[in-house]
Amino acid sequence: MAPKSKFKKDQIIDAAFEIARTEGIDRITIRKVAEKLGSSIAPIYVNFKEVDELIQEVIKKTFAISKQLLMEQHTGHPFHDIGVASLRFAKEYSVLFRDLVMKKNEYMNDHDHEMGMLVELMKQDPHLEGLTDGELMTILLKMKIFQTGLSVMVANGLLPDDFDEEKMIHLLNSTAMDIIDAAQMRKAGNLEGQN
Repeated sequence: MAPKSKFKKDQIIDAAFEIARTEGIDRITIRKVAEKLGSSIAPIYVNFKEVDELIQEVIKKTFAISKQLLMEQHTGHPFHDIGVASLRFAKEYSVLFRDLVMKKNEYMNDHDHEMGMLVELMKQDPHLEGLTDGELMTILLKMKIFQTGLSVMVANGLLPDDFDEEKMIHLLNSTAMDIIDAAQMRKAGNLEGQN
Protein backbone atom coordinates (compact mmCIF):
# COMPACT_ATOMS: atom_id res chain seq x y z
CA MET A 1 0.00 0.00 0.00
CA ALA A 2 1.33 3.46 -0.91
CA PRO A 3 2.19 5.79 1.97
CA LYS A 4 -0.48 8.32 2.85
CA SER A 5 0.21 11.78 1.44
CA LYS A 6 0.88 14.32 4.12
CA PHE A 7 0.46 17.24 1.74
CA LYS A 8 -2.02 18.07 -0.98
CA LYS A 9 -0.65 18.28 -4.50
CA ASP A 10 -1.30 22.04 -4.61
CA GLN A 11 0.79 22.58 -1.46
CA ILE A 12 3.70 20.77 -3.07
CA ILE A 13 3.33 22.76 -6.29
CA ASP A 14 3.17 26.01 -4.29
CA ALA A 15 6.38 25.13 -2.43
CA ALA A 16 8.14 24.27 -5.70
CA PHE A 17 6.79 27.46 -7.29
CA GLU A 18 8.21 29.51 -4.42
CA ILE A 19 11.63 27.96 -5.04
CA ALA A 20 11.36 28.75 -8.76
CA ARG A 21 10.17 32.30 -8.02
CA THR A 22 13.10 33.11 -5.74
CA GLU A 23 15.91 30.84 -6.95
CA GLY A 24 14.98 29.69 -10.45
CA ILE A 25 13.35 26.68 -12.09
CA ASP A 26 16.62 24.76 -12.24
CA ARG A 27 16.86 24.90 -8.44
CA ILE A 28 13.73 22.81 -7.90
CA THR A 29 14.58 19.40 -6.46
CA ILE A 30 12.42 16.93 -4.60
CA ARG A 31 14.67 17.28 -1.55
CA LYS A 32 14.49 21.09 -1.60
CA VAL A 33 10.68 21.03 -1.88
CA ALA A 34 10.51 18.56 1.00
CA GLU A 35 12.73 20.85 3.09
CA LYS A 36 10.51 23.81 2.27
CA LEU A 37 7.50 21.81 3.48
CA GLY A 38 9.35 20.53 6.54
CA SER A 39 8.92 16.96 5.37
CA SER A 40 10.72 13.93 4.12
CA ILE A 41 10.77 13.30 0.37
CA ALA A 42 8.20 10.46 0.62
CA PRO A 43 5.04 12.66 0.47
CA ILE A 44 6.43 14.43 -2.61
CA TYR A 45 7.01 11.13 -4.40
CA VAL A 46 3.45 10.02 -3.53
CA ASN A 47 2.19 12.89 -5.72
CA PHE A 48 4.97 13.17 -8.32
CA LYS A 49 6.97 10.33 -9.85
CA GLU A 50 9.89 12.61 -10.69
CA VAL A 51 11.01 16.21 -10.42
CA ASP A 52 10.24 16.94 -14.10
CA GLU A 53 6.57 16.19 -13.48
CA LEU A 54 6.59 18.69 -10.60
CA ILE A 55 8.42 21.29 -12.71
CA GLN A 56 5.74 20.95 -15.43
CA GLU A 57 3.12 21.79 -12.80
CA VAL A 58 5.16 24.82 -11.72
CA ILE A 59 5.29 25.96 -15.36
CA LYS A 60 1.49 25.55 -15.64
CA LYS A 61 1.07 27.64 -12.49
CA THR A 62 3.46 30.27 -13.89
CA PHE A 63 1.48 30.54 -17.13
CA ALA A 64 -1.77 30.72 -15.15
CA ILE A 65 -0.35 33.66 -13.17
CA SER A 66 0.78 35.32 -16.39
CA LYS A 67 -2.70 34.87 -17.86
CA GLN A 68 -4.27 36.24 -14.66
CA LEU A 69 -2.08 39.35 -14.89
CA LEU A 70 -3.31 39.82 -18.45
CA MET A 71 -6.97 39.41 -17.45
CA GLU A 72 -6.55 41.96 -14.62
CA GLN A 73 -5.61 44.68 -17.11
CA HIS A 74 -8.82 44.54 -19.16
CA THR A 75 -8.71 48.15 -20.45
CA GLY A 76 -10.51 47.31 -23.68
CA HIS A 77 -7.21 47.57 -25.54
CA PRO A 78 -5.76 44.04 -25.53
CA PHE A 79 -2.52 45.11 -27.18
CA HIS A 80 -1.86 47.52 -24.29
CA ASP A 81 -2.95 44.91 -21.76
CA ILE A 82 -0.49 42.32 -23.13
CA GLY A 83 2.42 44.70 -22.71
CA VAL A 84 1.47 45.91 -19.23
CA ALA A 85 0.90 42.34 -18.03
CA SER A 86 4.33 41.36 -19.33
CA LEU A 87 5.98 44.29 -17.55
CA ARG A 88 4.20 43.39 -14.31
CA PHE A 89 5.26 39.75 -14.62
CA ALA A 90 8.88 40.77 -15.29
CA LYS A 91 8.87 43.05 -12.25
CA GLU A 92 7.00 40.78 -9.79
CA TYR A 93 8.52 37.47 -10.92
CA SER A 94 11.90 38.58 -12.22
CA VAL A 95 13.73 35.28 -11.56
CA LEU A 96 11.03 33.27 -13.35
CA PHE A 97 10.90 35.81 -16.17
CA ARG A 98 14.64 35.50 -16.71
CA ASP A 99 14.40 31.68 -16.62
CA LEU A 100 11.60 31.58 -19.17
CA VAL A 101 12.62 34.39 -21.50
CA MET A 102 16.37 34.74 -21.25
CA LYS A 103 17.36 31.06 -21.21
CA LYS A 104 16.83 28.49 -23.91
CA ASN A 105 14.28 26.04 -22.56
CA GLU A 106 11.51 23.74 -23.70
CA TYR A 107 8.92 25.51 -21.55
CA MET A 108 8.29 28.21 -24.15
CA ASN A 109 7.73 25.83 -27.08
CA ASP A 110 4.02 26.62 -27.37
CA HIS A 111 4.93 29.90 -29.08
CA ASP A 112 2.65 29.55 -32.15
CA HIS A 113 -0.42 28.74 -30.05
CA GLU A 114 0.27 31.72 -27.76
CA MET A 115 0.75 34.07 -30.74
CA GLY A 116 -2.55 32.89 -32.25
CA MET A 117 -4.40 33.55 -28.98
CA LEU A 118 -2.86 37.01 -28.71
CA VAL A 119 -3.82 37.85 -32.31
CA GLU A 120 -7.42 36.92 -31.47
CA LEU A 121 -7.27 39.31 -28.49
CA MET A 122 -5.79 42.04 -30.69
CA LYS A 123 -8.77 41.80 -33.05
CA GLN A 124 -10.87 43.34 -30.27
CA ASP A 125 -8.78 46.54 -30.31
CA PRO A 126 -10.44 49.28 -32.41
CA HIS A 127 -6.98 50.68 -33.33
CA LEU A 128 -6.24 47.43 -35.13
CA GLU A 129 -9.45 47.21 -37.10
CA GLY A 130 -9.08 46.25 -40.74
CA LEU A 131 -5.71 44.55 -40.39
CA THR A 132 -5.31 40.97 -41.56
CA ASP A 133 -4.15 38.13 -39.32
CA GLY A 134 -0.74 38.28 -41.02
CA GLU A 135 -0.45 42.03 -40.40
CA LEU A 136 -1.53 41.57 -36.79
CA MET A 137 1.05 38.79 -36.36
CA THR A 138 3.79 41.09 -37.70
CA ILE A 139 2.71 43.91 -35.37
CA LEU A 140 2.62 41.48 -32.46
CA LEU A 141 6.10 40.18 -33.24
CA LYS A 142 7.52 43.72 -33.46
CA MET A 143 5.86 44.69 -30.19
CA LYS A 144 6.91 41.44 -28.54
CA ILE A 145 10.53 42.16 -29.47
CA PHE A 146 10.29 45.67 -27.99
CA GLN A 147 8.27 44.63 -24.95
CA THR A 148 10.59 41.69 -24.22
CA GLY A 149 13.58 44.01 -24.32
CA LEU A 150 11.86 46.46 -21.97
CA SER A 151 10.78 43.60 -19.69
CA VAL A 152 14.35 42.25 -19.61
CA MET A 153 15.51 45.68 -18.50
CA VAL A 154 12.82 45.70 -15.79
CA ALA A 155 13.65 42.17 -14.59
CA ASN A 156 17.35 43.01 -14.36
CA GLY A 157 16.95 46.49 -12.82
CA LEU A 158 18.60 48.18 -15.81
CA LEU A 159 16.30 51.20 -16.11
CA PRO A 160 17.05 54.55 -14.46
CA ASP A 161 15.70 54.84 -10.91
CA ASP A 162 13.19 57.54 -11.92
CA PHE A 163 11.78 55.33 -14.70
CA ASP A 164 8.64 54.24 -12.86
CA GLU A 165 5.79 52.02 -14.05
CA GLU A 166 3.87 55.00 -15.47
CA LYS A 167 6.83 55.95 -17.68
CA MET A 168 7.27 52.34 -18.78
CA ILE A 169 3.61 52.06 -19.75
CA HIS A 170 3.77 55.38 -21.61
CA LEU A 171 6.83 54.20 -23.54
CA LEU A 172 5.15 50.88 -24.29
CA ASN A 173 1.95 52.61 -25.50
CA SER A 174 3.74 55.19 -27.64
CA THR A 175 5.87 52.50 -29.28
CA ALA A 176 2.77 50.38 -29.91
CA MET A 177 0.99 53.33 -31.51
CA ASP A 178 4.04 54.05 -33.70
CA ILE A 179 4.08 50.42 -34.89
CA ILE A 180 0.29 50.37 -35.44
CA ASP A 181 0.30 53.73 -37.26
CA ALA A 182 3.12 52.52 -39.52
CA ALA A 183 1.17 49.34 -40.32
CA GLN A 184 -2.02 51.30 -41.04
CA MET A 185 -0.11 53.77 -43.29
CA ARG A 186 1.59 50.89 -45.10
CA LYS A 187 -1.79 49.23 -45.65
CA ALA A 188 -3.35 52.49 -46.86
CA GLY A 189 -0.40 53.00 -49.23
CA ASN A 190 -0.81 49.48 -50.62
CA LEU A 191 -4.55 50.03 -51.12
CA GLU A 192 -3.97 53.36 -52.90
CA GLY A 193 -1.39 51.71 -55.14
CA GLN A 194 -3.97 49.13 -56.18
CA ASN A 195 -6.56 51.75 -57.22
